[in-house]
Amino acid sequence: MTANHKIDGMDELIKLLQEGSGDPLRELLQRFAELLMSAEASALCNAEYGQRDEQRTNQRNGYRRRRWDTRAGSIDLAVPKLRRGSYFPDWLLEPRRRSEKALWTAIATSYVLGVSTRRVDKLVKSLGLDGVSKSQVSRMAGERVGRTSALWASIELT
Repeated sequence: MTANHKIDGMDELIKLLQEGSGDPLRELLQRFAELLMSAEASALCNAEYGQRDEQRTNQRNGYRRRRWDTRAGSIDLAVPKLRRGSYFPDWLLEPRRRSEKALWTAIATSYVLGVSTRRVDKLVKSLGLDGVSKSQVSRMAGERVGRTSALWASIELT
């Protein structure tokens, strides 16, 4: 599980097009994102990958795989790990946000459509969570209704 540390864009594009395998857009996007993460990790370490330097403050410690969902499809990225501390590219990946937003939307929609708070609580428990209180369900539904009302208010009918 290694990432490319240096990319010559035109050479990579020509090579990908000549190979004719896979999706060249996703391949280039993956390599570009990994290059950016590598540069950021190098900046945190005060030295390039594999470079010996007395100014170095940290070292690389391999990679961990993370899925990145894009319009071009899902891309498996090699995110650099550091020996001391941690590195996570929040500018690229949202940690555990997507599933949380989906859960909130499902709870609020269920309640707005008339599902009782007791049944919503059972649903949440069946998903392996601790449960949700009546006030939490009401607050989630209120936020969802508020956003929907604001959207409709912003639409100008002719």
